[in-house]
This record gives sequence, C-alpha cells and structure tokens, in this order.
Amino acid sequence: MNTYDQDRFAAVDENGWIIFDNRQIEDSQIASEFYKNLQFLPNRSFGSTIANQAVIVEAFDCPLIVHSFQVDTVARKITLTFNYSYVWELEFKDFVQTVMSRFYLDVWDRVYGLLSNGIPFSFSKKAHGELLDSLDEFDDESFVFDGQRVVLDTLWHDESQLEGSAWWDQAYTGERQTVTNEEYQKLTGQFAINPGWNLEAPAETLKDMLPRMKLPKSRVLILGCGDSHDAAFFAESGHKVTAVDISAHAIERSKKLFGHLPNITWLQSDLFKLPANFQGSFDLVYEYTCLCALNPELRSQLIQVWSRCLHDQGQLMATLFCMHKRDGPPFGGSEWEFRELLKKRFQPLIWNRWRKSVSRRQGRELFVLAQKRKL
Repeated sequence: MNTYDQDRFAAVDENGWIIFDNRQIEDSQIASEFYKNLQFLPNRSFGSTIANQAVIVEAFDCPLIVHSFQVDTVARKITLTFNYSYVWELEFKDFVQTVMSRFYLDVWDRVYGLLSNGIPFSFSKKAHGELLDSLDEFDDESFVFDGQRVVLDTLWHDESQLEGSAWWDQAYTGERQTVTNEEYQKLTGQFAINPGWNLEAPAETLKDMLPRMKLPKSRVLILGCGDSHDAAFFAESGHKVTAVDISAHAIERSKKLFGHLPNITWLQSDLFKLPANFQGSFDLVYEYTCLCALNPELRSQLIQVWSRCLHDQGQLMATLFCMHKRDGPPFGGSEWEFRELLKKRFQPLIWNRWRKSVSRRQGRELFVLAQKRKL
C-alpha cells in the first residue's frame, strides 16, 4: 500500500457502505479494490485504497459486514456475501478451520470474524440469524458446525490486573530503574519515566473544541487525569477542575507540573470508590484515555460513574479511541460499541470522527459531546 495521506479518509457506515468525498461509493470494482487492500496502519487504524489512492478508513462497526450467510449442503460450500456483492466462498472444512476458528463474541453476543490479516468483519442481523441457523448447536462458549466444535474466544481477555493501583504506579515509575524516581528527578530535574500514552500536552480535540464551545465557568471532573495536561488546560481557561487518578505517582507528577494553578483539586482514588459528595456535583465530565485504559469489563460501570457525578443538566465531553485492539491498554472499541454503551445515560449532541489528531492517533479518535439523560 502507498504511504497514506493523513488528509484522505473513507468512512464505512453502520450498514457497511463506503463513503468517500461525502458520497457513497457505488462502483463494485472500487469496493473490491478497497476490500482487497484493507490493512492495519502502524497506529492500529484501518487503511486501504480507493482508485489507487491511500486512505484512512473510519469504520462505524467493522470495515466489512456480512449481509448474507448461505449454506449449500449438497456442494458442501459456504458463501458469505458482503456489500457490493463481494463474495467469499469456502468449503465446509475451510470455513471451520480458517474462519469459524477465529470467531469471537462481544458482550452483546454479536459474532465477529477475522480475515487472515486480522481485519475484523461483523454480521448484519439477517446474516447473524442465518449463521446461527446453520449450526448443529451453539452456546456462549462454542459453535458446532458439520459435527465439528469450535471454542469461541471473547472480545476482551482477562485484564483484571489493571483494576488496582500497583499496575499504574509501575507504569509511571518503571520496574528496572537503577535509581529511584525521586533520585532521578534530583539528578536531572525530569521525570524518570514518561508513559507512552502521555502527549505532554493537552489533547488536540480539547484545544480545538473548548474555546469554540464557549462554556460558562464550570465544575469539571476528569477521571484518570494522568499528568493533568488536560486538567491544566481547563483550569487555565477559568474552570474549576477536580482531577482524579488511581496512581499516587500520577498525582505526584501532576502537582509538580501544575501545582501552581489555584483552581485544580487532585484526588488519588479508585475511580469506582469516589467520595459520596461527588454525586450530582459537576457540570462537565471530561474523558480522554481513561475508558480505553480500564479493564474493558468495567466500561459500563465507568459510564454510570460519569452519570452519577453530573447534575441533571450536566454534560459529557469525550474523545474515544475507535480501533480494533483487543488487548491493552489502550484497548480499542468502535462507534457501534460506544453508542450502545452510552445510549441509556447520555444523549449525543455532537458525534464526529476527529481528523486533526496527532499522527500516532490519526484515524482513531471520536469526539462526543453528550447531555445526561434523566432516568
């Protein structure tokens, strides 16, 4: 594939149709080229080509969606039909060994598959039903097709080690240093470790959107604040910020960097054990790189925390990572998943893919501004 242009994007909508230059692609040959050249970019975004032009691919769900799953028991063949009549035909044994063996389930029991290069595909409701109807039997752990049982993987693997402070403290201090973090700072005046997620600057979405939103002076809650560059940006814009992190080392670093700012309060705490007086106390919850860092099994609980901490007219401002990455941190996600997670408690006001990210995050950021719902 050619070097991708950070200014050229193609979207794949919820139904699997390709959108390029604000119009839906109709030509099946262009779509075939697009599917053939799908690949992961170095930052885990998707990439492909359209008319020999390299593009970053923004998929609402997966880049490919199966719309028909047909079984020919006489010829012993499986036919998967995607958009644009793009067809994948396999023998029964090849389907079991090379396709079904790579199936996995999300928390909504939706089935996903993987191409040989790891690119994911999903099923429309119709095709999902046809797939299940073709099975000899199935449960949440396995599928049986043509007498052969395949154990299914889950979308997320066990990541419970991320739930305590120890893992995050080690990420900030490192485990193989020859001097302590404090000694290194005395010697160099710098932090011994700069975690890979740290941009050492406010997020691009925040720098762009906050001035344009013209928010009144607000009480802002930031969970998973890290080094607090975003918290400082809010504070310097006149907002009153409460910044929380589970890592004592993150709080220490934050105070060294921004302790001179009068309107930031820091708290070292488990995000799920916040003080009772946080409930209904904030105008805005700001989210960036916290949801993607948690054990994914806790995502719905974190969203409940956001909702509880906001007053009835409060809002969520979030930048979420859309990428296919099942391990982490950071863990991936899709617009489909984020919509399902948020819809009970938040009403989106702005929902846009962000196309002005730093290069290592280009193509995978989703900006959301949402109003808290009354339950």
